[in-house]
Amino acid sequence: MNRFNAALGAGLARFLEKQTPGYVPFAVTAPKALRANLKPGDVLLVEGDKRISAAIKYLTHSTWSHAAFFTGGPADQELIEADLQAGVRAVPVSAYQHLNTRICRPVGLSPEDMAKVIGFMRGSIGKHYDLKNVIDLARYLLPTPPVPQRFRRRMLALGSGDPTRAICSSLIAEAFQSVRYPILPRPAANGDSHAAEEIEHIRHYSLYTPRDFDLSPFFRVVKPTLEAMFDYKQVVNYGG
Repeated sequence: MNRFNAALGAGLARFLEKQTPGYVPFAVTAPKALRANLKPGDVLLVEGDKRISAAIKYLTHSTWSHAAFFTGGPADQELIEADLQAGVRAVPVSAYQHLNTRICRPVGLSPEDMAKVIGFMRGSIGKHYDLKNVIDLARYLLPTPPVPQRFRRRMLALGSGDPTRAICSSLIAEAFQSVRYPILPRPAANGDSHAAEEIEHIRHYSLYTPRDFDLSPFFRVVKPTLEAMFDYKQVVNYGG
């Protein structure tokens, strides 16, 4: 049975990782500008164009469905990401030069802790997901599953938890949490023990989503266009 489930899971993974037709990027950063503005420790958010991306965008209320970690390593291994089929791997920045992206940069992280976070990510290369858990994969077949809003984040972590890292932001969150670098702040206590328990639950690294790095008050959003002596009078073909 395990062998059958593994084969079925592998088939589902291949299906979910296929590109969807009709994807049109609207604000792609020029490849050279994107690479020139990335620094080690940056989190690169990606608006994915795969079948699994639609479900992740819906469940997380965000345009970002994928996240990769920039290490500043060799040209063909600059980013570390978690892929549903290949597991944790290193890829070049050029892998996402055709998609909408956003750079999120941790602020004030010490060189020692930065080295630990990078080491954590590099040490994770080669890890794979348990594709035998078919239920975890099958939930992504519905682009907009009929799930109440308050349960959507939890839906990302049903079952064993391993395949939830297909959205890969959980692995990056785990790396930052290993040095106690915050991603989202803790809301003030309001006396509601149930609400406090729920907040603590979603602060676990396994439930962090790409959107959380975008919203984080501890990560700076870096826009390459604005970093290069932006002059609005030189902009052409804009919507006025």
